[in-house]
Amino acid sequence: MQIGVVFPQTEIGGDVGAVRAYGQRVEELGFRHIITYDHVVGADPAVHKGWDGPYDVRSTFHEPMVLFGYLAALTSLELVTSIIILPQRQTALVAKQAAEIDLLTSGKFRLGVGLGWNAVEYEALGEDFGNRGKRMEEQVELLRRLWTEESLTFEGDYHRVTGAGLAPLPVQQPIPLWFGGQSPRAYERIGRLADGWFPQMEPGQELEEAKAMVGRAATEAGRDPSRLGMEGRIRWTSDQQALANAARRWEESGATHVSINTMNVGLETLDDHLNALASAAEALR
Repeated sequence: MQIGVVFPQTEIGGDVGAVRAYGQRVEELGFRHIITYDHVVGADPAVHKGWDGPYDVRSTFHEPMVLFGYLAALTSLELVTSIIILPQRQTALVAKQAAEIDLLTSGKFRLGVGLGWNAVEYEALGEDFGNRGKRMEEQVELLRRLWTEESLTFEGDYHRVTGAGLAPLPVQQPIPLWFGGQSPRAYERIGRLADGWFPQMEPGQELEEAKAMVGRAATEAGRDPSRLGMEGRIRWTSDQQALANAARRWEESGATHVSINTMNVGLETLDDHLNALASAAEALR
């Protein structure tokens, strides 16, 4: 089981030196990958009365694709989006950006994708919030073809590509596509289409039920459920034994990856986050 970290998007701020120090220290501590969340714009609660989303216009978010281009020059870590909100982005452009990151990391990139929940963000990016599930399924098909074919022609319900392709192609052909989501429909889509997934719950009965739905969908699609990756998240605590126990539970649940999340636990500075990760590295070594 590979152990990584969750980049503290909302708490690291805009200091480029902090971003650099974070990436380099994470690698020094022995972690294997960095996961990054995605939001392009935030909603202003003063305009959107009754706003109750977890993020708003004041929540800081580095753009994942640009951030990863920077981190690729500073570290040899695997870089992972968890998740890019795929249907609010242009498919061919995502394919190009992902291929570039894959090249810059020598094939150490996972593209995690999902539908998102923020209709305000979809509006700002000029995309339809209502049909995002159907569009994402078509996007996945097109992404994989763009990453593996020098020239292709594609005509779907939402996309048209005529005799075009990416150059250079990525190292991984195709780049692994991992899915987020937390519903029976999402689990069916994961089993049928994904290379791996990010559960939104802790190990236990709820996870086992979700795994069963994913496995059934994979089998029905003629795929081997055992080949699907699974990445859990562990909320950081100063209790090292609790961290070790949480990692063990994920491993026993079949996780191939796990990430330590230091966001929203009361850490105030970059050094606080890095010291927390140092204690986690010691606990999990």
